[in-house]
Amino acid sequence: MITSTQKATRTQSGLSEYTGSWTAAEVRHLLRRTMFGCKPSDVEYFLSKNMSDSVDELLNVSSTPPDPPVNNYNSSRLTDPDIALGDTWVNGPDNSGLYGVRMLSLKAWWVGLMINQSRSVLEQMTLFWHNHFSTETNVYRDPIYGYKHVAMLRANALGNFKSFVKSVTLDPAMLDYLNGQKNSKNAPDENYGRELQELFTLGKGPDSKYTEDDVKQAARVLTGYRINRTNYTSFFQANQHDTGNKTFSSFYGNHTITGKSGTDGATELDDLLDMIFNEEEVSKFLCRKLYRWFVYYDIDAGVEDDVISPLAAIFRTNNYDIKPVLEALFKSEHFFDVANRGCLIKSPINSTVGMLRQCDVAIPDSSKVVQQYYFWQIAQQVSAAQQQDVGDPPNVSGWPAYYQVPQFHEIWINTDTLPKRNQITDIMVFAGVSRDGEKMVIDTTHVAEMTSKPEDPNKLIQDLLDNFYTLDVSSDQKTYMKSLLLSGQSNDSYWTNAWNTYQGDKTNALNKTIVENRLKGLLKYIMNLGEFQLS
Repeated sequence: MITSTQKATRTQSGLSEYTGSWTAAEVRHLLRRTMFGCKPSDVEYFLSKNMSDSVDELLNVSSTPPDPPVNNYNSSRLTDPDIALGDTWVNGPDNSGLYGVRMLSLKAWWVGLMINQSRSVLEQMTLFWHNHFSTETNVYRDPIYGYKHVAMLRANALGNFKSFVKSVTLDPAMLDYLNGQKNSKNAPDENYGRELQELFTLGKGPDSKYTEDDVKQAARVLTGYRINRTNYTSFFQANQHDTGNKTFSSFYGNHTITGKSGTDGATELDDLLDMIFNEEEVSKFLCRKLYRWFVYYDIDAGVEDDVISPLAAIFRTNNYDIKPVLEALFKSEHFFDVANRGCLIKSPINSTVGMLRQCDVAIPDSSKVVQQYYFWQIAQQVSAAQQQDVGDPPNVSGWPAYYQVPQFHEIWINTDTLPKRNQITDIMVFAGVSRDGEKMVIDTTHVAEMTSKPEDPNKLIQDLLDNFYTLDVSSDQKTYMKSLLLSGQSNDSYWTNAWNTYQGDKTNALNKTIVENRLKGLLKYIMNLGEFQLS
């Protein structure tokens, strides 16, 4: 049982470029934080490069959008009258009777993108932004809103933060979620004007001194935006816009946004963003959130001075482009400092998706779309049961693990969620999940074959620990692990002979059962220890 996280000992390391060793340990640390788990093949791939080139490649994300989610739900009980099985519903006609199954399709598809991610930070950044610009599918309900929202997060994930905020402001899902589409000159709705400042740009820190009246003035600026449900876009309705001047507090230098009429009223949004982004706190707030996601939750005075402030300066110098900030962080001495390794508790999505990826679990391709989506949905539901439901953070603030003082990510582990984490790994090791003749299960012999010398019990155990753990374990624990492979015998050859016999004839069921049973016991033990939950 995890009783506490490894507390990162604060160091003097800053943003100077890391020049230390580039071994599998450093590669795994980088990949665990920027991707969801790391396959042995990923480690081998990046070991052939240097640190700088590896980070550059991780930040080089494709601009080509993935294939959209499809109809995986046609059955004898439910049939989509417009969309055939395996075809996308994204461009099809609206059908409120299918909102539920299409939303499940969207969530499964999203988790599938994480499982099949390329060697880039895109999937991790998309989830980061989903937490930052939090929305809930069970509030806006329309799955096409949901798909367009996720596509917008992906398209802007490493782009310009200021233009990103504008895209979020005009996004139909966000307009619906925070009542932006109801905001009118005669009844200003303060919901989005508040969260724009409090959660999305400036935060609630001691240096964010905007006022309640600033929220009201922002709401006036944002009046008039509506949703076109025919083509799922937003538009500006000039006759619902407050055309009066909007004067803000001394925090914004008593700035006045001149009221505009007609279609020019839409340009007030640009004026509002220009005013907000003129405040340095925007850059610091966002850099703190990135730091807590990718490095560690505790930001003390040293980290603020040596990491956050210089990162924020880079952010401002680059006109709020996101990529240069990530590049500086991921290439820094601070990021690779040993004090910052193994100090984060994996989120449920990181844990579940990472486990599937690290074990290279086979999932059917699109030719078996029902089974494929079913297994993706299992991963989504398992994560949701552990309190991280992709698409549905608990509220507009996102998941508490990224903001709730003082627990932060320790919230992920409790008496309810830890048994569930162990239960899913146990199921995946021993039985797996089946659907229509297909099975999603950890092939323990395949996991062993991905190590460098599986016939050697000592090397096999160490390779598995290196793959699954950031921190080492005691010699007593390794001795116990070895006893699982040796079935209580003392001679290493007991395992070596069993493995080599299996390799000599993989069609022999008895040979396979002998090594599988021992490997299952070993993997269960490894995945049940507290170290498995750390990144």
